[in-house]
Amino acid sequence: MDLGIKGKTALVTGGGRGIGAAIAENLSKEGVNIIMTDINESSAATTLDNIKKQGVKGVFYHMNVADSNSVSDCVKKIQDDGLTVDILINNAGVTRDNLLIRMKEEDWDMVLNVNLKGAFNCTKFIAPIMMKSRWGRIINITSIVGVMGNKGQANYSASKAGMIGFTKSCAQELASRNITSNAIAPGFIVSDMTNALSEEVQKDFMSKIPLARFGSVQEIADTVNFLASEKAAYITGQVIGVNGGMLM
Repeated sequence: MDLGIKGKTALVTGGGRGIGAAIAENLSKEGVNIIMTDINESSAATTLDNIKKQGVKGVFYHMNVADSNSVSDCVKKIQDDGLTVDILINNAGVTRDNLLIRMKEEDWDMVLNVNLKGAFNCTKFIAPIMMKSRWGRIINITSIVGVMGNKGQANYSASKAGMIGFTKSCAQELASRNITSNAIAPGFIVSDMTNALSEEVQKDFMSKIPLARFGSVQEIADTVNFLASEKAAYITGQVIGVNGGMLM
């Protein structure tokens, strides 16, 4: 199926590993050039190699999404290097879990700054590029806990809930320039974190999922490809849950 995005360029924040790496590699298979950003270049090396094997451009830029100056400087360098951004994937995120009464203020601030302010910074500086070309796709990776909450994750849940409101506001502001803004809310996805859980805990989580399994990073990446495509041109301001039915 032709998604109509061959030759476009996507910027994936936090693209070095996990969901970000899967998104970057999956888009590259559709002929999309990839700009990866992260604070750790070494984690992106393998992903970049896989991207280049698809015959598209794959480049890395150091960027701290929580720092507006870092984002501004990075976007300027991207443009100075003759690149553009058609698709923005706000994927970078961190966790600093703890019960509310034990949570340190710096842990609250870090999670909100990276997850929510990071999406704001990147969108603010990249949206004008899309507005000029009158085409764009903004896809924010939020979380099931941004909708339902989760004990021990007040900071993470708040940041991901904030991304949902941010997504909808961007959809309203940018629609006139043919730019869509949507969010994907993953449920439990197979990762280093879920693999570290005991078998008993994994079974407990799975008992709450109608499909009785964790999701894969590929399933998140496939959803990104659809939302980035021309097939989703009339979809904006939406939150797509990819959670096996855990939240309906």
